[in-house]
Formats: sequence, C-alpha cells, structure tokens
Amino acid sequence: MIQEHVLWRDFNDDTLRFYASLGVDQINLDLRSMEEGTPGPRFRAGQDMSSFLAEACERVATYDMVLWSVFMSAWDDITYGTDQREAALDAWCTMLTAVGGSGIEALGYNFKPKGNFRTPSDSGRGDVAYSTFDYDHFLTTRKEPTAGESWHEDRMWDNMSTFLKRVIPVARDAGVRMALHPDDPPIAEPLGGVAQICSTVSQFDRILDEVDDPANGLLFCQGCFTELLGQGVYGEIARLAERGRIVYVHFRNVRGQLPRFTEVFLDEGDIDMGRAMQTYFDHGFEGPFMMDHTPRIQGDEGSRAGTAYAIGYIRSLLQQTQRRG
Repeated sequence: MIQEHVLWRDFNDDTLRFYASLGVDQINLDLRSMEEGTPGPRFRAGQDMSSFLAEACERVATYDMVLWSVFMSAWDDITYGTDQREAALDAWCTMLTAVGGSGIEALGYNFKPKGNFRTPSDSGRGDVAYSTFDYDHFLTTRKEPTAGESWHEDRMWDNMSTFLKRVIPVARDAGVRMALHPDDPPIAEPLGGVAQICSTVSQFDRILDEVDDPANGLLFCQGCFTELLGQGVYGEIARLAERGRIVYVHFRNVRGQLPRFTEVFLDEGDIDMGRAMQTYFDHGFEGPFMMDHTPRIQGDEGSRAGTAYAIGYIRSLLQQTQRRG
C-alpha cells in the first residue's frame, strides 16, 4: 500500500484528486496546522472530534482512498512536563478515542519540541536544493540555551514514560497504533537546549519496552535510520519488522550519514531501495509506504512533480516486490 501525507490546510478535493490519480491507496492527515488558528476542533482543549474525523474519512473515501492515519506532534505541555500536562494527556486520550472510533488505524507523532535541524543546502541534479545536515557547520552556528531552556535527558525520559504509560492503554482499547517518528537528525545529545531521546537504536528499544504493546510502535523513517546507521539500516528494518513494531514507513533515501548527510531523490542515495523494500516484506511488515522529504524541483509549484516522481518510483518497487512474492 502507498500512503501520502496531506497537511490539514491542503485537505481539499484538488489534493485528494491528485493523489487518487497517482494510485495512492491511503491518506495520512497531518492535523498539526489545525493548532495554528484554522477552523476545526481544538484537540488541546479536549474537544470531541468524532464528527470531524467521520466527515474526513467520508471525503477521502469519495476518491476510493482510505484515511488510514493522522499525525500530531506531542504538545509542549507533554514533552516538557508542564503544570498543564495532566489536562494535555486527557485531551490526547480524547483524541485517540475519536481516532479509533472513526476507524482510523494509526496516529503518527513525534516527541521533539525543538523540531528538525538543518544546515545550508547542497545543490543536486538539475540544481535542486538538497535538505542537508552538516554537524561541523551546525556547531559553528549553535546557540547555547538561555537560563531555563535546558531540558536534560533524565527529565525528558520521565516525560516520555509518563506519556506512554498514560496513552498507550487508551490507544490499544481504541484500536489505534501509535507511531513514533525519530529525531531528525538522530543525534542523542541536546540540540536547541533539549535532550534528544528518540535518536538511537537503544533509545527506541527502551521506548518500545516502556509499554510493551503492539499499540506502541514506530513510524520507521528510513531516512533517519540511514542517517544514523548507513548500510546497517537493512538489519534494523528486519529486526523491527520481525518484532512487529513498524506501523508505517517514511520511504526515503539519503547520501552520507552522520555527521553529514543530504536527502536526495530515491534513486540516487546510498541505499538500494529495492533491497530495502524486499527486506520489509521478507520480515513480515504489512503496513503502508509513504514518500517523505523528496527534493523540490525548480519551478514545481506545490512540489507536485517531485511528489509524482517519488510515488511512481515506490509504486514500481511495490509491484516488482509483490511479483517476487
């Protein structure tokens, strides 16, 4: 199956028609922008969103696709463990119940309040700009946190543990699988004053073991794992797929690995994408594959050309892999 990511602000008939024409099977609806003043239920306030999600599912179904998952970043009250954490956890559980009640199978999320980190872009074929991270360059511009901004590893682990123990049982009862996205870049040190605890293999094992339940899974960003492991990514795909903890995949390629990497087109990175896809199949993964961070082609309004290229590439690999069995 192929899934595609749709921002709430782009959730319209034109977008859905475009993805349907490319043969996309499932939609991942990114709800984060609904927290930025757009119309819709206010999740953080614990408002019920059942009717909203039911309508969204129906809208997607009119284009013969399925709203299979949604995405939401863990809110700052949760990741930082503020005085409002309990109310935020209640609201997250209300959201999970509505997601499951609508028949949506997964909720992707991240636990990185400072977001992603990048440095100036490399130039690629056709003069496209490749999203790039160079650790040495990052150090030259790195700003030290001011007083009150330093969030140490033990504090972040306490916040993660509290979160998982509260929400995973609710997700399980609702029939929803939580899918954690890695830090990007996956560097297990404080970046922007906040310790990154979703970066290494041992950290992911600790997170999965914290609440050992199929509802506690990973959004396996193949790009992030390649940034960390290089050619070792094939073995990690096999290990986590056999464990049944990969909920869905961000199927992307990179060139290089930490301390320096660039995000490139699917056909030109360090990873044999056909071999990677076969590895998922061989070790029991049955979830969807999704394009992520494809380079933006110059003059391509809305990145549609790059998106179509990536989805077509994934579709071809899926067909070849399925024929081999």
